[in-house]
Amino acid sequence: MTRATTVRAVLAAAVLLVSVFISLTMSPRLGLDLQGGTRMVLQAKDSATVEADRETTDRTLEVLRQRIDSLGVAEPVLTRSGEDRIIVELPDVQDPRQAAAVIGRTAQLSFHEVLGAAPPGTDPAPKPETGEKRLILPDEQGTQLDLGPSRLSGAGVKDASASFEAQQAAGWTVKLDFHKDAGKDWTKLTGEAACHPAGDERRRVAIVLDEKVISSPQVDPSVGCQAGLPSGGTQITGSFSAKEARDLALLIKGGALPVPVEIVEQRTVGPTLGAQAIDASTQAALIGAAATALFITIVYRLFGALAAVALAAYGVISYAALVGLGVTLTLPGLAGFVLAIGMAVDANVLVFERAREECQAQPTRSLRSALTTGFQKAFSAVADSNITTLLAAGLLFFLGSGPVKGFGVTLAIGVIASMFSALVIARALTEIAAVSRFVGDYRGVNGIARPGSVRTWLTRKDPQLFRRPVRWLVVSTALVAVAVAGIVVRGIDLGVEFTGGRLVEYSTSRPVDVETARSTLAAAGFGDAEITTAGDGDISVRTGKLDNDGEHALREALATEGGETTKVRDELIGPSLGDELRRNALIALGVAVLVQLAYLAVRFRWTFAVGAVAGMAHDVIIVVGAFAWLGRPVDGIFLAALLTVIGYSVNDSVVVFDRVRELWGRNRKTPLATISDRAVLQTVPRTVNTGMGALMILVALAVLGGDSLTDFALALLIGIVVGTWSSVFTAVPAALVLERTTSAPPPTPGKSSKSGRARAPRRDPADNGARV
Repeated sequence: MTRATTVRAVLAAAVLLVSVFISLTMSPRLGLDLQGGTRMVLQAKDSATVEADRETTDRTLEVLRQRIDSLGVAEPVLTRSGEDRIIVELPDVQDPRQAAAVIGRTAQLSFHEVLGAAPPGTDPAPKPETGEKRLILPDEQGTQLDLGPSRLSGAGVKDASASFEAQQAAGWTVKLDFHKDAGKDWTKLTGEAACHPAGDERRRVAIVLDEKVISSPQVDPSVGCQAGLPSGGTQITGSFSAKEARDLALLIKGGALPVPVEIVEQRTVGPTLGAQAIDASTQAALIGAAATALFITIVYRLFGALAAVALAAYGVISYAALVGLGVTLTLPGLAGFVLAIGMAVDANVLVFERAREECQAQPTRSLRSALTTGFQKAFSAVADSNITTLLAAGLLFFLGSGPVKGFGVTLAIGVIASMFSALVIARALTEIAAVSRFVGDYRGVNGIARPGSVRTWLTRKDPQLFRRPVRWLVVSTALVAVAVAGIVVRGIDLGVEFTGGRLVEYSTSRPVDVETARSTLAAAGFGDAEITTAGDGDISVRTGKLDNDGEHALREALATEGGETTKVRDELIGPSLGDELRRNALIALGVAVLVQLAYLAVRFRWTFAVGAVAGMAHDVIIVVGAFAWLGRPVDGIFLAALLTVIGYSVNDSVVVFDRVRELWGRNRKTPLATISDRAVLQTVPRTVNTGMGALMILVALAVLGGDSLTDFALALLIGIVVGTWSSVFTAVPAALVLERTTSAPPPTPGKSSKSGRARAPRRDPADNGARV
């Protein structure tokens, strides 16, 4: 075993040990769409006096944090997004009405003098002498109080805290600290109240929050008339419990929001839906991974089995990376993790097919030498194909929203982990096996010493695919025309995420058909609601603008026919956010095309780059058209699938063009059409074997994933099949047609060293250089 192999084996063992330790000692951080709960996106708005910028949004976030803490929600998460948005995540909250009421409240906090008790039925009409509206509010015990105008606002409160006074036997109290100027106003207010006798209602000071008296303490008898309480702070005493004292302190301290906020997005997921998604994804991952491992073992024998071991190691490493980095695992992210298992075999397939070519070209060559050359020659294709996928993942993260960002992170981690498992773990295992005499002598055992059946059949038939490349472009154009017809005739069913509105899915204890649900909701005033079925007999309701109280009334109406009605999923998207998400989706697709084109133009000839992008556009249009014909919704998860298809399509094209460049550089006088024929025939086994690995995972996801993942898997299934076609019969013919318009010379076979001498080929580590 060489030193390089030893280093790879030690590195692989170290990374695996750390990954196993992390996996066993840390738990994944689940998103709300997996653990259940409510997620809100709040948009800060400018007020008459304050602009909603980063600073005011941060202060608003802290006020909201105090309010939500008072609700008793376990482990709420509040973060600022951009300059003026706040993301609120409330685990296990299924009815967001209370949370939305508390969060959206502007909460005007004020301090008032008490003019006296108001007789029952007193009309809060304007006072004749001042013209101001009289404020008649009940105190904590329900006694109506006649309050004077506001003397002090909540902005003057510096801090409020609850504490237990054991020494003075006062029990739980609330201590207030005022800003300097506000403290003077407080002293004046309490000094005027102290001029009235003890027990008189006018000796009280009312603390009002949103026109509700939250506290109305009496000024202590020890305070003299016009003397007032100290300006720095004061203490509110009463028969408070610990919870009441803390709630009062929170209300006073976090009373008014610096700027008003609007709920532009709200998603609620029931706990059963998240649990079902986790179970389904786990089953799909296990079944798909087992099928993929069995497939590559059958195709590549011993080396395929070793690649399957590396695939299992990849699963452990990528999971540990997700857990160790604290990545929030969302439903699309979980699907991305499962999908990456099927795509992780790509690098191994590229290497093994290269090694097969080396063994076929030189049958007497040692197995280790062929394997080493396979890794060297496949590296550029592996790097290029994975970089294009990373570009797609980056676009998902920066331009996606909510859970789709999680998919981008998971996909990126999966790509990096798959490269490590293929180039380090799988290489170390196969190099150790390659030095075994048994493996080398029995060529049918190792899996790469003999050409595969697909390669043998194609070599024997030798089809001349690109003698007339235009005919393939005509077929591709016809497929695109059918897809465009679907978009024009059927239209694109944009999900609520892109149009705005509300989509709620309910599970009922008694079966309810669509017509019954439609008539019941129409009678309750929801005649414009779109009713469809979802899942196992669930009812899906899509409406325009609908607040939380309206949703509650809708659920109650549905319960009259369906019995016990449980909310499974709830998505509310404001119209402004819907427009923004739709715009970002188009920007993401446009940027994806430009970025991939720029990268390919740098790595390849411009004709190859345009051909690859043409194939990518072909795939995108067909996938969107297929969803239009099928009437499936186009939403954020579909966008994630579409950008993944873009990465996969370019990945396939890169592998083909990388081989075209290599063969053309070695045979500069051979016609490009002939070179392209050879390149495609040599790379078809890789394309088929890699596609089979991904298809097995996706079929398992489509069958077992339920409604949440079916559309995602369906889009990728269509995309991979179409992408396999376009990488051969769209990208290559397009490049051939474009090459007729350029006079650029063929690529050079290799670079020279600075001294002008050709660089010597790298020696096999197992070769000591001796010759006879």
